[in-house]
Amino acid sequence: MKWKRGRVVRHLSVPPSRVYAEVVSVGDHFAMPKVPKGVAICVISVFLLFLLLPKEARAGTYITGSGCSISNIGYLAALAREYEKLTGERVFVRGGGSVVGIEDLRNGRVDFAASCRGRMTGDPKDIQFIQVAWDALVFIVHRTNPVSNISLDEVRSIYSGRIKNWRQLGGNDVSINVFVSKPRKGLSGIEASVRSLVTHGKPVSAPDVRFVASSGIVEQLVENVQEGFATTGFTSARRRDVKILKVNGVYPTVKSIIDGKYGLKRPLFLLVPGDPKPEVMKFVSFALSEIGQQFIGSQGVVSLQDLDEKSR
Repeated sequence: MKWKRGRVVRHLSVPPSRVYAEVVSVGDHFAMPKVPKGVAICVISVFLLFLLLPKEARAGTYITGSGCSISNIGYLAALAREYEKLTGERVFVRGGGSVVGIEDLRNGRVDFAASCRGRMTGDPKDIQFIQVAWDALVFIVHRTNPVSNISLDEVRSIYSGRIKNWRQLGGNDVSINVFVSKPRKGLSGIEASVRSLVTHGKPVSAPDVRFVASSGIVEQLVENVQEGFATTGFTSARRRDVKILKVNGVYPTVKSIIDGKYGLKRPLFLLVPGDPKPEVMKFVSFALSEIGQQFIGSQGVVSLQDLDEKSR
């Protein structure tokens, strides 16, 4: 199988098999051999890690990726399934956040990563950031929230603590519960984008902000908390049971992002090590090919191809 950016050179027809969006445990049963007491814990640990792999992964060649939850939910898991359908080659992906993906790649735990932020100080110098799509920051609330529009000044006021009650924005008289994606170290993709595009470099300083590990968790919290507010990515938010707010009267759609009427656009990347496996580059090449870009666009995501056509 050989892919070139912009077109597919050759196409193989292979029966599809399953691709997992998350690494899951399986229910196969094995008889553990007897081992000396001194190494029993080590053997059991390796055995359990083996069982955590999907059955297909244990049976043959595959590549793994982790990182940006927005990418994983929005397009990457589906792209991996489509790639296997076309080639028979397995790709296992999970979320966790951009920082998790970068650290996994740094430590050799995965073959590639997904990120919704560009290179920052402290990232491994040999990692390649390859843009494959576009996203935009969006502001989300619970589906029952009567507020439907917000300005960037109002967002900044929420994050600084000047606006604390939904009544100040025309909503109910209840406190605003702010959820922010923040890893244990470094900046998440959303946090980095918020500082760059919204808060003029300032961190979130509102009191009683709830920090959680990834944007996927943030989105789930807003789905379930009526007073919730958060910033996330358009790519994944449109798949959630939340209300996406207009910004200055403009609703985020693929069209409004492409034509620039809705701002806050930002790139989505796949990351590979300095010396990636050939199988990894085949998958990345597929993502950049005409078929790959068309598939990404079919998922309701702004592809590179979409903006290339707009600029012509």
